[in-house]
Amino acid sequence: MSDLFPPDRLARAQRATAAAGLDALLITPGADLRYLTGYQAMPMERLTCLVVPAGGDPFLVVPLLERPAALASPVAGLGIEVHGWQETEDPFAVAAGGLRDALGGKPAMVALANRMWAEHALALQTATGAEVTLAGRVLRELRMRKSPAEVDALRRAGQAIDRVHRRMGEWLRAGRTEAEVGRDIAEAIVAEGHVRADFTIVGSGPNGASPHHEMSERVIQPGDPVVVDIGGVTPEGYCSDSTRTYVVGGDPDPEFARYYAVLQAAQEAGCAAVRPGVPCEGVDAAARAVIAEAGYGEYFVHRTGHGIGLEVHEEPYLVAGNAEPLAPGMAFSVEPGIYLPGRHGARIEDICVCTEDGVERLNLVSRDLVVLP
Repeated sequence: MSDLFPPDRLARAQRATAAAGLDALLITPGADLRYLTGYQAMPMERLTCLVVPAGGDPFLVVPLLERPAALASPVAGLGIEVHGWQETEDPFAVAAGGLRDALGGKPAMVALANRMWAEHALALQTATGAEVTLAGRVLRELRMRKSPAEVDALRRAGQAIDRVHRRMGEWLRAGRTEAEVGRDIAEAIVAEGHVRADFTIVGSGPNGASPHHEMSERVIQPGDPVVVDIGGVTPEGYCSDSTRTYVVGGDPDPEFARYYAVLQAAQEAGCAAVRPGVPCEGVDAAARAVIAEAGYGEYFVHRTGHGIGLEVHEEPYLVAGNAEPLAPGMAFSVEPGIYLPGRHGARIEDICVCTEDGVERLNLVSRDLVVLP
């Protein structure tokens, strides 16, 4: 775990904080806290907050009853003080006081974790007396470019979810409901190496035309296309996310077969466009152009991809208007889709990593249209 959560991240975060003209980062439970410390803290009304001053020593404020859990995490190897606050103390005052001591005075501008609870954000703003902004403007640059250890973790997550797709014939068949199939898939996601299943989208027939349909009690019919988009979190904290589209118990609708071939070409074009220096929107444009040229442009209704790591959706986003250049270590989905309302839909999704000279796909299960008995 020390490779995944190296102790120098705090020092890099401090340098980035100072370079941004900020006095401190205040980070509560979530992906940012785990990224910086390896600690997967429980989000709750009691304040847990990592204080990262631009100068001085970082420290962690935790409820006293959570201090053993914090010290059992990689936090123990960081050499930072862990303040356990008593139930009768004001934890926001504890954090603010420690920050003033580290800085040698009152902070002027602090950055709060993007997904901090509003009640914590308001209380910390009051306690510090500082102006506030979002920590994402600092941490995004660190988190977007994955280390080799992080890429390895994502690769393992991708291999695990590929094993689930390879088993789809065990559960996906005509006469079963989407919900029944989804429950079996969720169990398999855990069995194949995840600590939990985050989502199981099983969209059969017309439900496949809704990109985030998830599951229903609809009975899968012979010949139905079925979109299966699944993912979870591994013990290391890194996420998987992969979509394949199947046809169950009969030959596919001829039009579906035609546009599935278009979709497959579009997904190939999107992946082939990945290389350092290409803007994020360039990958979206490469996939979208193939679909538009075939006459299905209006049926591709979402961005081509999203970043992935400790969160299943994080920066960078592959969407028109995002000129951020790709760089080695960036990890993201490439997942064009075509959705015909009221009829059916299809999506193909791989997690990809930008390398020094191109792209590595982390999902390797076949992208051909699979017809299950």
